[in-house]
Amino acid sequence: MRSLLLTLLFSLSLLAACSEQAEQAAPVHAPLVKTVTLAGEIQSPRQGFSGTVRARSEIPIAFEVPGRISQRHVDAGQTVIRGQRLFTLDARDLEQNRASAEAALNAAEAELEVARADLVRHRHLIDQNTISQQAFERVQLGERAAASRVQVAQAQLQQARIALDHTELRAKSAGVLMDVSGEPGQVVNPGQPLATLADASQLEIELYLPDGFTPPQQGEVYLGDGKRLPLQLREVAGAADEASRSWRVRYQVAGAAEALKLGSVVRVNLALGGLQSGVYTIPIAALDERGGGPQVWQVVDGKVQPVAVEVLALERETARIATDLAPGTTLVALGTHLLIPDMAVRERP
Repeated sequence: MRSLLLTLLFSLSLLAACSEQAEQAAPVHAPLVKTVTLAGEIQSPRQGFSGTVRARSEIPIAFEVPGRISQRHVDAGQTVIRGQRLFTLDARDLEQNRASAEAALNAAEAELEVARADLVRHRHLIDQNTISQQAFERVQLGERAAASRVQVAQAQLQQARIALDHTELRAKSAGVLMDVSGEPGQVVNPGQPLATLADASQLEIELYLPDGFTPPQQGEVYLGDGKRLPLQLREVAGAADEASRSWRVRYQVAGAAEALKLGSVVRVNLALGGLQSGVYTIPIAALDERGGGPQVWQVVDGKVQPVAVEVLALERETARIATDLAPGTTLVALGTHLLIPDMAVRERP
């Protein structure tokens, strides 16, 4: 019985030793990872900004004469046509001015008739040598003065008529009224803005770019349905804004822009022409964020090492990064959250 027990114990120890040798001999397979190669420096990368939809032509609407508003014919947001009436002033004072100017003209014309009749009589007298040359010249000067007073009265009457015509404020062109501030009963001065008329047929995107940023010639604006419209640079401010030190630029929208609303904020991507060293586009899954900043995993001799990067822009499926890594470097493109430094991996492009 004792020998049987010893035999059993010896067999068990032999089996355990064989199992340990089998486990040590079994190979440890490195995980299979998907990799991507940095494709070199990016040509024409893009940078996103927020812009405001504006009309190329935004005209302040104002009266050219002073007065009290008697009627307001439009509201903000309304589309108007060329020549449409917007506001009306109380014209009673201007009508009195016109009547006064007409009376002054009639009096000046009457004085001119008398002066011309005197000139005719004195011309006969000077021919008969019954008056002096000085007296005749005095009559001539009186006739000229009367003619000048008629011209002044005619100009004043014309001004009064023009002022009366300006009691109705009409749209100089078709467009959309962005805002309307004038109200009936309000007393206004010449040039005081009462509304802003925008030409919605020519839309632009207004941006404020940081100092030192060179505005590119082209860009794109994103619409609500995911579509994009091309942009073309039209105008750059001559000086930076004093408060923000940013530069105002305007991009003209090419193509149908019915989906854009005046005053709305839109996303704009601008093409940064030329090559940028150390800037790459990678799959967004290749980024790893574990609280210590964004990083990627570089594959070197079958092992992975983390490399810190700077994220410049994020898209739905890609990210634009800045790094010191050289073009052609192999990165892990999927499953980066499972990696540790010096971990052996097998590559699957």
